[in-house]
Amino acid sequence: MKPIRLISGVLTVGFWTLASRVLGVLREVMILALIGPGPVMDAFVAAFRLPNMFRRFFAEGAFNASFVPMFSKRLAADDDPRGFAEQALSGLAFVLLILSALAMIFMPALVWATAGGFVGDERFDLTVNYGRVVFPYIFLISLTALFSGVLNATGRFAVAAAAPVFLNIFVCIAMGWAYLTGGTVILWLVWAVPVAGVAQLALVWVATDRAGLRLRLSRPRWTPAMKRLVIVAIPAALAGGVMQINLLVGQQVASHFDKAVGWLYAADRLYQLPLGVVGIAVGIVLLPDLSRRLGVQDDAGAKAALSRAGEMALALTIPAAVALMVIPLPIATVLFERGATGPDDSAAIAAAVAIYGLGLPAFVLQKVLQPLFFAREDTKTPLKYAVWAMIVNAATAIGLAPYIGWIAPAIATTLAGWVMVWMLASGGRRLGDTARFDARFRRRLWRIGAASAIMGAALWFGMVLLGPFLEIPGFRFLGLLALIALGMGVYALAGQLLGAFSLGDFRRALKRGT
Repeated sequence: MKPIRLISGVLTVGFWTLASRVLGVLREVMILALIGPGPVMDAFVAAFRLPNMFRRFFAEGAFNASFVPMFSKRLAADDDPRGFAEQALSGLAFVLLILSALAMIFMPALVWATAGGFVGDERFDLTVNYGRVVFPYIFLISLTALFSGVLNATGRFAVAAAAPVFLNIFVCIAMGWAYLTGGTVILWLVWAVPVAGVAQLALVWVATDRAGLRLRLSRPRWTPAMKRLVIVAIPAALAGGVMQINLLVGQQVASHFDKAVGWLYAADRLYQLPLGVVGIAVGIVLLPDLSRRLGVQDDAGAKAALSRAGEMALALTIPAAVALMVIPLPIATVLFERGATGPDDSAAIAAAVAIYGLGLPAFVLQKVLQPLFFAREDTKTPLKYAVWAMIVNAATAIGLAPYIGWIAPAIATTLAGWVMVWMLASGGRRLGDTARFDARFRRRLWRIGAASAIMGAALWFGMVLLGPFLEIPGFRFLGLLALIALGMGVYALAGQLLGAFSLGDFRRALKRGT
């Protein structure tokens, strides 16, 4: 795969991820308007985080880090990739069935462990009830992740990237229908989650069949291939679990403050928009590409792929981070302030958005640097780094909470993100020249920063000029769109003039066959 083809794959995944994240923001707009910050929203957030936590633990962490490189190498060598994938599918399904059954039985204990501040008030029972409805989503979405990994390894990125869109479509339609018909919005919301999971799994399963890889469930078998998969997957799963512990520590701290769980969740959705579009897309495309290149000793190609992926990721991420830090209040106000959400809620969300924005480049760089280890089937090193990041996160969140309150988890998340990047970069240098960015990347990095700074200044002046329009109902969206368009235009012009990037590279990446 040429670097330009890798960029094309990133843009394909990025497009569908953008669609999913935009719909995700719409989902949060509807939740905040129809339910609003408070006990019900806090309970839903805590319940919905449970299957997502285990999904990242089992599917995105373990299988992206272990299954995808091993499957990619078997595919390149024509070493029975279909049989290997079927064994992995059957084993994963077996583990997930047991996990789901245990979680349904011990849901009160799970809620106590992940949101201890809910104990003794109405949020606890609500979270238990909602959790039992949404938890089966873990089974469906984890199998979806495995099928998506198969599709990504074969270079078919579009369907796998489009699958997450279904969750937000189903959830938005369910809430809209409940509102229009006078139904209970929260009940339609929680039941839409497992229904969406069925649709997502069906989409990628059919796509895999059409790709010529018919995967079917069978009796799980303990083979040498599965033993190797588990050996590689366990550290990756633990590393993914460490990252989820960071989220749980933040939720535990926030659960002791009124409305804080909902505020942090809304802010999380905003910074997840650029993170998903850029960071996750880069990681999904880069991992199988690096695995194939390293498997055939294409060191020069691996270094070029890493450098172009990092270059593109930062060219799109740094300006997004600057925007989140410069204009968080207009974004939060325009998107969320309506219905049950008031000005105080918008101000709180904006404060968290600005802090998460400071950490956004770190969160994206993690997605670029981790494949350096995963492609070599080294999952133990990232686990070690993740443990240190967890310690930093927990110490900061718990230590600062008594002094600065609910905002401590956001600061802790950002600090831990940069610590993780520093360790990944330091460890990557020991892997040799293929794990280092090339001269072109280093030349363009400072230019990207300068263009982003110019854009930030333009956004600040634009916010002052468009301030009145951002406060008028009916004109707020137009004002925000004008502000965003101004920032994009200034960044594109400044970046082109400074040599931070070439718009022609993006145009060529979109052409068929590149």
